[in-house]
Amino acid sequence: MTWAAVIGLGAAAYALKAIGPVIIGGRHVPEDVIEILGLIAVPVLAALIIVQTFSVAGHLVIDARVPAMAVAAVLVWRRAPFLVVVLAAAATAALLRALF
Repeated sequence: MTWAAVIGLGAAAYALKAIGPVIIGGRHVPEDVIEILGLIAVPVLAALIIVQTFSVAGHLVIDARVPAMAVAAVLVWRRAPFLVVVLAAAATAALLRALF
């Protein structure tokens, strides 16, 4: 997936959410449509994270970012504060880059 695709999908998701009420007006929107539109942002964000973590110039790269993302994922799973997650992931990547 390219950056253009990720940005395009994100823009389309938010454009649909923004112009939907204007186009529909007072009409009722089916619950299924509301649920689907609410879920679009999650896979777009996941794709963006994967592209940033595993890709350099269009090539698959496994480096210090991968363990840093694993640390971040564990901390998010454990419901750590956002600042703790970011600092721990950054420290992990910095330490691994310094050692190797």
